[in-house]
Amino acid sequence: MNDKPKVAVLFGFGINCDRETAAVFELAGAVSERVHVNHFVNGERDLSEFHILAVPGGFSFGDHLGSGRLLGNRMRFAMRDQLTAFIEAGKPIIGICNGFQVLVKTGLLPGRKIPDFEQRASLTLNNSGRYEDRWVTLEFDPDSPCIWTKDITRIECPVRHGEGKFVMPSLSDLDSLHENNQIVTRYVDPSTEIGQGITDEPLPFPICPNGSIRNIAGICDPTGLVFGLMPHPEAAYATFLHPHHTRADVNESILGECMQIFENAVKYVQSNI
Repeated sequence: MNDKPKVAVLFGFGINCDRETAAVFELAGAVSERVHVNHFVNGERDLSEFHILAVPGGFSFGDHLGSGRLLGNRMRFAMRDQLTAFIEAGKPIIGICNGFQVLVKTGLLPGRKIPDFEQRASLTLNNSGRYEDRWVTLEFDPDSPCIWTKDITRIECPVRHGEGKFVMPSLSDLDSLHENNQIVTRYVDPSTEIGQGITDEPLPFPICPNGSIRNIAGICDPTGLVFGLMPHPEAAYATFLHPHHTRADVNESILGECMQIFENAVKYVQSNI
């Protein structure tokens, strides 16, 4: 496509990271529009107008009944046809923090190649029993089909959540995710060699800030188009945002790779849609 990809960034009902999410997509070469969820629900707007969908972080519906539950149900039932058509058209979707919780509770993650909107996982209370706001290190599966994370090895970015512990009903479910390379990114010890940090062994707090099983920070669906993660890469697009930005120990290349997540999606759309 010759024009810039159009990104729909959801807002409303307590979503509060929509402006910075829209901004990083603009920096990545797209055109962003913040669209209230109700405009899709009541038919004023349609997802077919856009090439990328972003579900940002925040506290949708005040996290009542669990983080992402009510917005997830709203999308699951009132936007089902639009979401199915969007994925079948090969268009990417990202959910960040509360957006990840929403996509899990719609059933789009870990999902199926043809969406069936059945919930198969959840994100529950952090092991610490409290809200965690800190920086973490993530490493990525190089064999993942995720179009968002192509050629990215390691990043640093913040987490800020109270319900970030990824869980599934059984270990066999997690094994299936692993075999399909759908476990896109995990929390890793920053002291490990880049590319060698991923482990199934539980990492101590705060390296893994929530006690997520197998240190899972983000997953994708089988197509690699739908991606969700608890940390906030949109909050680490520049060196000055890092808490150590005045010191000599900030790896600028790792921060730069946060932007690559959004650039990858823009390039994918330009090449494939």
